[in-house]
Amino acid sequence: MNTIKLDIRKSGVTVTDAMKAEALAANALLHSKQGAGNDFLGWVNLPTSISAADIEALNAQASKLKEKAEVIICIGIGGSYLGAKAVVEAMSNSFNLLRRDRKEPVIVFAGQNISEDYTCELLDAVKDYSIAAIVISKSGTTTEPAIAFRIVKAEIEKRYGKAEAAERIVAITDRARGALKTLATKEGYPTFVIPDDVGGRFSVLTPVGLLPLAAAGVDIAELVRGAQDMERATADGTAFDENPAAIYAAVRNALYKEGKKIEILASYEPKLQYIAEWWKQLYGESEGKDGKGIFPASVTLTADLHSMGQYIQQGERTLFETVISVGEPACKIVVEADDENLDGLNFMAGKRISEVNRMAELGVQLAHVDGGVPNIRIEIPAIGEYAVGALLYFFEKACGISGYILGVNPFDQPGVEAYKKNMFALLDKPGYEEESKAIKARL
Repeated sequence: MNTIKLDIRKSGVTVTDAMKAEALAANALLHSKQGAGNDFLGWVNLPTSISAADIEALNAQASKLKEKAEVIICIGIGGSYLGAKAVVEAMSNSFNLLRRDRKEPVIVFAGQNISEDYTCELLDAVKDYSIAAIVISKSGTTTEPAIAFRIVKAEIEKRYGKAEAAERIVAITDRARGALKTLATKEGYPTFVIPDDVGGRFSVLTPVGLLPLAAAGVDIAELVRGAQDMERATADGTAFDENPAAIYAAVRNALYKEGKKIEILASYEPKLQYIAEWWKQLYGESEGKDGKGIFPASVTLTADLHSMGQYIQQGERTLFETVISVGEPACKIVVEADDENLDGLNFMAGKRISEVNRMAELGVQLAHVDGGVPNIRIEIPAIGEYAVGALLYFFEKACGISGYILGVNPFDQPGVEAYKKNMFALLDKPGYEEESKAIKARL
C-alpha cells in the first residue's frame, strides 16, 4: 500500500532497534486497548467498521439536504468542525463561490467562534439563498455551537415554519442523552450518532465529518476506503519499516528528545491549509499536557516563505519541518514564452507551474536542512478522496502512537475546561456564584 510515501532521510534521525520496539509497543497498546484513555479508542478500527449501508444512509440524508438548500450551515467547534472543513477545502474548487456552474450546495461553518460580526455577516450572506443546517454536538450545551444553533434554528423556523425546519435541520449528537438529543427527538430532526468511544478530534470519519462532506459532494465511500487501507497498513503486527505511522511517530519523538520542540507542517498546495489546521488540533490537544509536547505550527508555501521563511531559515533552532507533498496536480498550466521577457521568466517557458512548484519545494528542503531544520516528507499521489482519507487516518494513528511514546494520555483534554469555568463565572451562570465573586475581584 503506497498511497503515502514517507521519507525521513533528511530528518537527521537514525532509527534504532529501541525506537522501533517502543513505537511497535505503543501501536500494540492502541489495539489491545490497555493504555491510557482506552475508553476513547473507537477510532482505531473505525474505518473498517463503516459499512456500505452506513455510507448509503449518509448519502441519502445528504441528498435530501441538497434538494432543499443552496447553502448548508454546519455548526460545530473543534473536532466537530475542523475535520469537515479540512476535507471540504481540500476537495472543493478554490473559487467555488464564484462558479456559476456549481452543482453542490455551498457548505459554510458556524459555532466555531463567538464573534458577533461573523454571525451577523453569515446571516446576511445567506439571506438570498435557501438554507439548511447540520448541528454537531455531543451535549448540545457547548457554548459556541449552542449560541450559533439557537440563532440559525430561529432563522430557519422564521423562514420555513417549524414543520419544514424539521426537514432542514439534522442533528449529529449522543445516542440517547443530552440537550441536543432531547431537542432533536422533540422536534423530529433526523439524527446521526457520535460514538461514545470516539473523541472529537478523531471524529472526522464518523457522521460528524462524513455527513457534511457528503452534502458538499465529496465521495465519502472513497474517503473511507483510503482510511480503511491505511488502517490495514498500520495494523498491530505490521513490521516497523512497513508502518508509516510508527516511523513518523518514532522520528518526531526522537527529534523532540533532541530539543526540537516545534513541528511545522508545511504544504505547497493552498487547498491543504485546513488539513494543517485539523492536524494542529489533533496533535496539540493530544500531546500538549503534563508539561510535555511538541508545539504544532503550520505554513503554506511558497506564500509563507515571504513571511515565516526568515524565521524557519535562521531563527532559533528548536523546530523541525514535516512537508505534505502532492505528486500530481489536477490541472495543467504551462508557462508561455514572452517576446519581451521583461520579467526574465523565459527560462521557464514550456514548464508546468507544478514543475516550478516542485523545484521550489526541493530547493527549500535543502535550504532548511542546511540551516539546521530537520525535514520529514510525506507524499500523496494527488489531492483526491482516497489519498486524503488515507492521510487523515495516517495522522490519527501516528498521533496515538506518538502520545504513548511521549508518556501522556493522548485522548483527554483536561486543560480545555479552564477557560470555560472563568467565562461562566464572568457571565454569572447559575451555580457559579462563588467563582463569579472571586474572579471579578481579581479583575
